[in-house]
Amino acid sequence: MPEYFDNLETRDPELRERAAFAAVRTQIAHAKANAPAFRSVLAAVDPALILDRSALAHIPVTRKSELLLRQQVERPFGGFSASGWGAAARVFASPGPIYEPEGRRPDYWRLARALFAAGFRPGDLVHNTFAYHFTPAGSMLESGAHALGCTVFPGGTGQTEMQVQAMADLKPAGYVGTPSFLRIILDKADELGVPLPFLRKALVSGEAFLPVLRNNLRTRRIAGYQVYATADLGTIAYESEAHDGLIVDEGVLVELVRPGTGDPVAPGEVGEVVVTTLFNGDYPLVRFGTGDLSAALPGASTCGRTNMRIKGWMGRADQTTKVKGLFVHPSQIAEVIKRYPQIARARLVVDNPDGNDRMSLHVEMSGEDSVLTDAVKASLRDVTKLRSEVVVRAIGELPNDGKVIDDMRKLD
Repeated sequence: MPEYFDNLETRDPELRERAAFAAVRTQIAHAKANAPAFRSVLAAVDPALILDRSALAHIPVTRKSELLLRQQVERPFGGFSASGWGAAARVFASPGPIYEPEGRRPDYWRLARALFAAGFRPGDLVHNTFAYHFTPAGSMLESGAHALGCTVFPGGTGQTEMQVQAMADLKPAGYVGTPSFLRIILDKADELGVPLPFLRKALVSGEAFLPVLRNNLRTRRIAGYQVYATADLGTIAYESEAHDGLIVDEGVLVELVRPGTGDPVAPGEVGEVVVTTLFNGDYPLVRFGTGDLSAALPGASTCGRTNMRIKGWMGRADQTTKVKGLFVHPSQIAEVIKRYPQIARARLVVDNPDGNDRMSLHVEMSGEDSVLTDAVKASLRDVTKLRSEVVVRAIGELPNDGKVIDDMRKLD
């Protein structure tokens, strides 16, 4: 029989949704009262009226780029933190730099649930090869392992032979780190003639868990699981023994929106992952755009966990490009399309067949309409200050991959 971290994982979805929105309302009120940046962002929002996803969709999305800009003006957290020095246990830096606080409560980033789903149990020794300095990945996994009752060996990055030696001496039950580094360690162990038969599970993150890497672990009788987590939000989704997508964590509410907007996509469509944390009083992020693309999977996992499932990482939502010296943003394309309800979906294709940049907006709609296409051309020129052709495509003809701007130029 499957084991679960707690009974939250198997709740009735309607009960979970009601509980989530009660937490969302509390989080919004807390953010408005205690985080200066959100006091501005949420100024027009009445928390009591956020009863469901349609109401939540009217709140502006705060994207990582905005976080960076605000942090450059107001250190250390751009006004998004609801607590200061003393309340935070640590502060980390991600590329940008973007600074993130670590609160003092146990399992601050909620990694224990993902570790449990990957087969880790109290009393296990965990070999942690995520970095411990500047970025928080090492601390994220360590705090989750401690909350689960595990002991952690802080291997950190690099020093492959020393990693192999430590594993051979201490015999950890499992590994956490990137999948590619685990393969490097295992290959080095083979080269050195050091058997590691006790290593039977791994929770990996930080890069794509490609089928070739998963299969490589499987041939070594190591069960590999992935977790999708960020320094800002903690765990977003994780894999279970069913290996049928990533299950959204119980501590967040996930939406998928059209890149460049805050508008939810239709079920099954690829969109940007937007997350609201439900129980983080230190760093209460509301509708935070991760910049990652994914898509929802229908139904519940066969493992019995009932929360929303997503496919995992499917690319980046920020597809901004430069055409003839001017930046073109996904939000500009979305602004144009909103003016014409006849258009089901659109994609701006940029190429340079003769060495000159060229734009063509491919739109899905029923039948040709020269008056409409001329209006779309004019709107696109008005918004982007660039000329573009409009190509009419049949409904459903454009790929469902989340791309709003497809830059096909040969730039080398």
